[in-house]
Amino acid sequence: MAEAADEATAIEMLTDPESWSQWIGQASLWAEEFLFTEQTLIEVGLILFAALVAWPISHKLRDRFNELSHRDSKFALMKRLWIELWEQSFPIVWLLVQWLTVVVSRELELRNATQIITTSLLSAWIIVGLASIVVANAFWSRTIAIAAWLVAALNIVGLLDQSIRILDEAALTLGEARISALMVIQGMVALGILLWFTAIIGQLMENRLTSSPNLTPSMKVLSTKVLWIALGSFAFLSALAVVGVDLTALAVLGGAIGVGLGFGLQKIFANLVSGFILLLDKSIKPGDTIAVAGYYGRVDALGARYVSVTTRDGIEHLIPNEELIISRVENWSHSHELLRLRKVVGVHYKSDIHQVIALCLEAAKETPRILDDPKPVCLLNEYGDSSVNFEVRFWINDPMNGRANVTSDLLIRIWDKFKANNVEIPYPQRDLHLRSSDIGRLPDID
Repeated sequence: MAEAADEATAIEMLTDPESWSQWIGQASLWAEEFLFTEQTLIEVGLILFAALVAWPISHKLRDRFNELSHRDSKFALMKRLWIELWEQSFPIVWLLVQWLTVVVSRELELRNATQIITTSLLSAWIIVGLASIVVANAFWSRTIAIAAWLVAALNIVGLLDQSIRILDEAALTLGEARISALMVIQGMVALGILLWFTAIIGQLMENRLTSSPNLTPSMKVLSTKVLWIALGSFAFLSALAVVGVDLTALAVLGGAIGVGLGFGLQKIFANLVSGFILLLDKSIKPGDTIAVAGYYGRVDALGARYVSVTTRDGIEHLIPNEELIISRVENWSHSHELLRLRKVVGVHYKSDIHQVIALCLEAAKETPRILDDPKPVCLLNEYGDSSVNFEVRFWINDPMNGRANVTSDLLIRIWDKFKANNVEIPYPQRDLHLRSSDIGRLPDID
């Protein structure tokens, strides 16, 4: 009841014209007493004088900082430092000149409170800006700098406690939970700081994992994904704990939401689980050459929802993880990279079959990508309608480089050797037999 009465009183004061007139009168008196005085005007004039003097000098410094940023462009941190100094050149020079005006004001026994506040604000802006260079992202670096400077500025002018109280009073009550603007801001700040720390730790740990010689590529991918999920969850839950949110209630709510999402996003979760299975059983890993759904290509990346496969045509296929679990997949480099290819060659019936076998094997041995061990073989396959058909079987150990190019190279060499040795490759032939007794014969009529 007391809170309702206070709210009604506040609303009545905001809508009462007499209250507004009193506030305006108090503001006018304060301005006449503190602002429109000779000493205040002198201070404001000295502040503007310092800014005008600093402006042309800062442009000279900008050119020098720009040269240094180009010189140290290969060092990310140093480059960000010179860029920040380039942006802070005017506040830095302004601060130096303003300090001189403060010293002069003290010697002349003039009031310098406004000048000191100005120097404090400039110092805070420069220090916060230089400290923000450790954050690589330009947007977050600038956001953090502005937020930190606002806090420092409010503290310098003595309005920080009052601002905190106003933000805490601006609250929304939902049942037993009270959510204030201060709590939201504290949560965002805590989450930002924790995410920044976890990003640094995660980057260091990811570099260690990816450079470890004892982990397979699939385990490296799995480890990094689990690492980032764990660090992100830790930062989020820690931020909630910092602002005083009861995590037990969050666990119950999370369980209920999880059940609903499980039914609504069944396919997505199936792909997520399938992705972890692929990473754990190591059946498919980056760099493998696989064939699925009539296409074959190289596995470029294993995502949380899909596998990226690039074919020889340069087309990148994003195949859902679940499809690779439930369907038949040919992995040409799962346990080894050996692949046997076959090619049928037909010759005329008049050809010497022993010579044909020898020429085919000779051509296979001269083809660069065909292995000598296991050695290639040439078998008599069948007696066809128009040709004697042989099958050349050979092995390669680099299927990721393609199959058509090696078979084309082999067939060209076989063609050249057949031409050089007068081995004929026949055209399809058909024999047509005409019976002379049936020509011109009329059918019998009763």
